[in-house]
Order: sequence, then C-alpha cells, then structure tokens
Amino acid sequence: MRDLVDGNGEMELMLRGYGLTTAKILYHYPDHPHLLQTFVWQDYDIAPKFPALVSFIEFWNASLDGPLHSVSYTHQRLIAPNEWRKVDGEFLLH
Repeated sequence: MRDLVDGNGEMELMLRGYGLTTAKILYHYPDHPHLLQTFVWQDYDIAPKFPALVSFIEFWNASLDGPLHSVSYTHQRLIAPNEWRKVDGEFLLH
C-alpha cells in the first residue's frame, strides 16, 4: 500500500475509504522492563479492521525486543462521500 501514497495515490486511498490512523504504542523498554517508552505510528488504514495497524503490531511482536504494554489509536476518514458535490462554474480572480 505504501507505494500508492504519492500525489495521486493519497487521493485514491481516500476515495476508497482509507483514513489516517494514529496509534500511540506503549512498550516496555528492553533493557529496563519496569520502564515504559512511547512510540507514535501513523499510516493510512481502513476501519474497522485496520489491516495496516494489525500488520505493524504483528511485525513488532515478531521482530522487536520491547514487549507491548498497550496500544491506543484514533482514526479519521479524510474524505466522506457527502463532501463531494458537482460544481457547474468557476470564477477566476487575478
């Protein structure tokens, strides 16, 4: 999906229902497990299944040393179907 995110790719994702997902990840610091560290992750994802976020969490669990403590997220669709309307004219101002 990342290769679609360029000038026109972002618009395509938005039209397909993707929105911006931001996750705040708390994890145990590998060398000091009693300490928590914060990591913020952001990507385009689709609700309610959040395949990109789930994929990232699976990658984290399989590849990184710091065990997860908690994940909180927010999701905002950037374009909703009711935000489009037909425009019949255009005014140009110099």
